[in-house]
Amino acid sequence: MKTVLQQLVNYARYHRDPRNIRTHFIGIPMIVLAVAGLLARPALAGVSLAHLVVALLVLYYLWLSQRAYWALGLCMALFMLLALWGGLRLAALPQVTWLSWSLGLFVLGWLFQFVGHVYEGRKPAFVDDLVGLVIGPLFVVAEWLFLLGVLGELQRQIDAQAGAVRRREHRPLPH
Repeated sequence: MKTVLQQLVNYARYHRDPRNIRTHFIGIPMIVLAVAGLLARPALAGVSLAHLVVALLVLYYLWLSQRAYWALGLCMALFMLLALWGGLRLAALPQVTWLSWSLGLFVLGWLFQFVGHVYEGRKPAFVDDLVGLVIGPLFVVAEWLFLLGVLGELQRQIDAQAGAVRRREHRPLPH
């Protein structure tokens, strides 16, 4: 099993363009919410497939983030619980409304993802490794934390191994 650093480095290699990362800030939460909504219906004895998937993912993220990166694991747990809460709210809507919102968020979220990868000029990470579908939300939460100045050492290690996020050069306008 790969460590959190190995997983994030592998994923980061597909995400070095800041425009791509920004599209993921929008697209991945939309997809996670949509999947939670789709899996929240139907429920058996008040427990849906969304509950089970979120519980397994939270356990995986906590296990992956153990020791040095516990803050990341806790933030992932919060992110996933918020997605579950939102998914359950979607599932409580009338069937056509629930399905329209869930599928709409799913499609729109993937549209953001693919636009980002056009900027990146590289295929999405999950094409080479399906685990990328689970690491995507972890990457987004890690990037949020990096922007907040948290987990700087993890960010430095990722940048050292995957390459720094590309910054656009400011070129003077031609005269």
